[in-house]
Amino acid sequence: MTKQPLPQSITTAGANLPKAKWAKGSYIHAADGRTYIDGSSGPAVYCIGHGNEEVNAAIADQLSRIAHGYRYNFTTDALEELTEIVAQKCGGSLKHMVFVTGGSEAVESCLKLALQYHAARGEMSRRRFIARERSWHGNTIGALSVSGFLERRAAFEGALVPASLLSPANVYRPPLGATAETTAEACAKELEDEILRVGPENVAAFIFEPVVGAAGGCVPAPPGYAKRVREICDRHGILLIADEVMSGAGRCGPWRALAHDGVEPDIMSVAKGLAAGYLPLGAAVYSTKLADAFAPVHGGPQTGHTFTGHTACCAAGVAVQKIVTREKLVERVMEWGPKLATMMRDATSDIEAVGDIRGRGFFQALELVRDRKTKAPFPAELKLYLRIRQQALENGLICYPVGGNVDGVAGDCVIVAPPYNASPDELGEIVDKMAKSIRQVLTGVR
Repeated sequence: MTKQPLPQSITTAGANLPKAKWAKGSYIHAADGRTYIDGSSGPAVYCIGHGNEEVNAAIADQLSRIAHGYRYNFTTDALEELTEIVAQKCGGSLKHMVFVTGGSEAVESCLKLALQYHAARGEMSRRRFIARERSWHGNTIGALSVSGFLERRAAFEGALVPASLLSPANVYRPPLGATAETTAEACAKELEDEILRVGPENVAAFIFEPVVGAAGGCVPAPPGYAKRVREICDRHGILLIADEVMSGAGRCGPWRALAHDGVEPDIMSVAKGLAAGYLPLGAAVYSTKLADAFAPVHGGPQTGHTFTGHTACCAAGVAVQKIVTREKLVERVMEWGPKLATMMRDATSDIEAVGDIRGRGFFQALELVRDRKTKAPFPAELKLYLRIRQQALENGLICYPVGGNVDGVAGDCVIVAPPYNASPDELGEIVDKMAKSIRQVLTGVR
C-alpha cells in the first residue's frame, strides 16, 4: 500500500488526487469514503461501467489456462474469436487486423500499414501523411507527428515526422472564408489542394477522426465531408485512415463511427471501448485491398510487438463485446445519444457562456465562450477547463474537460461520455453535476 502521495511525475494530472479503491457500474469509490459518478467513462474508455463480473470471470478463466500465447508461436481461441467479432462489427472489407495494447500503438500501426501498402506496390515515394489541426492521434512519435495538438507536441518539435496539417472541419468555427454550410466543401478542397501541392505521388494517407475527441471537444465531421474526402483520396491513390480510438466501438452510435457518414476507410484504429479498460487493448483494422497487396510481397503486416494479440487482453475484448451485443448497447447509445444532448441543453440553458453543444451518441461536449455572438473564447490563462475539472471532482463527478480547442492555446470544452449502460437517472445526475460545476466556476470569473 502506498504510504504517501505519489509525485506529480507519476500522477501528471496534479498532486493530491483521490485514491480509487473500488468501483461498480457508473460509480468509483475512493479511500476517503467519497463516491464519484463516472460521467466520461474515464477518458471515454469504461463503456460498460466498472466491476463487471462476467468480464472479470472471463479474464480470470483465460489467465488460469494461458495468459499470453505469443503470436509468432501460437494462435488462440481468444484471438480468433475477437478477430471474427471485430470483422463482423466493422463490416465490408475491413476483415484484417493487428491487435495491440492501446490507442497510440493502434494509430502507429495504421501509419505503418499505409506505408507498407505503398511499398508493396513499389510506390516508395508515398511517404507523407496529411492530417488536421485540432486533432489528437496519440503519444508515439508517428501518431504525435500527425496530431494537431500544440500543447502535446511542443516538447518534441524538431524530432517529429513531417506531415501536413489542415484546417479543422468544425461547423461551429468554420475555416477562414467559409460558413457552417460550406465548411465540408471548403475543407475537402483544402485537402485536395494540399495533395496537389505536395504531389499525389508523395502522399501515403489522410488520417482524421470521424468525431474529434480530446483536441476539439466532440466535433463531428460535417455532413458530406467524409464522402468528399473518400472521393478525393480514391482519385489520387491515397489511403484513408479513420482514427476511431475514442469515437469507435459504439461510442458514437454505430459500432464503427464513420458508418454514420456512409464511408468505409482503408484502415481504422480502435481501442478505448474495445475492452472497456478491463485490460489494455487496441487494434489496427485494414481492408482486403491492403491484405492482398501485403501477401505476395511481405507475407502479412509488418507491424506488431511482443504483446500484439495478447491472449488475456483479447479474452477481455471478447467478453466486453459479447455484452455490448447481447444487451444491445450500441442501439441504446443511438437511441439515448440525442436525449443526452437535449438533457445537456436543458440543464445549461441559463448559462450564457455555453456557446455550442455537439457530438454523437454518448460522446457529447459543450464549448464555453466569453461572447456567444463573436464566439470569442475565455482567456487561456484562466484555464477554465481545469477549474471545471476540479470543481466537478469536488461535486462527485468525473468529466473530461479539455483546453485549447480554438487555436491550440485558447478554448474550453467539457466532454461527457458516460458508460453505454448508464441508467436515465445516472445520466441525469451526470448532466446536473456538470451544469452545477460550470456555474460555480463561472461565478468566480464573471
